[in-house]
Amino acid sequence: MATASEKKREDKVATNRKALHEYFVVERLEAGIELLGTEVKSVRAGTVTLTGGFASMDDGDVILRDVYIAPYECGNRFNHEPTRPRRLLLSRREIDRLTAKIAQKGFTLIPLSLYFRKRWAKVELGLCRGKQDADKRESLRRKDADKETRRAMARVG
Repeated sequence: MATASEKKREDKVATNRKALHEYFVVERLEAGIELLGTEVKSVRAGTVTLTGGFASMDDGDVILRDVYIAPYECGNRFNHEPTRPRRLLLSRREIDRLTAKIAQKGFTLIPLSLYFRKRWAKVELGLCRGKQDADKRESLRRKDADKETRRAMARVG
């Protein structure tokens, strides 16, 4: 029997809800993220913005760009640059597979959420394809229809 400390523990810090509106998520994967000490403290405080972030391939590494992690309040001169590029920790096989998929037209890597699993910071990446305006309207229509059916079922039951 597993104890509470051995169970998988996830503490979600930030989610990128706008990404689900802007993109079709084809595949999801988990990657570790290389952070500095003050960045870890700032992430634990929840001062992260994933909106506008993306991942790119540089010299065989996956780099997370344009993710804002606010400077730590008590960090003084040891603070970090808020939007610095951060390396993602993936296996060589995963990096090669993602490089091949991103080479296809229209695919990009978008951070969907940032969380802690046990004591390690993790990023959920989505291999995404952009939505057209008509697709966005269709998604909103479907979401509204689902909401209406749930309301109707709640009134009946």
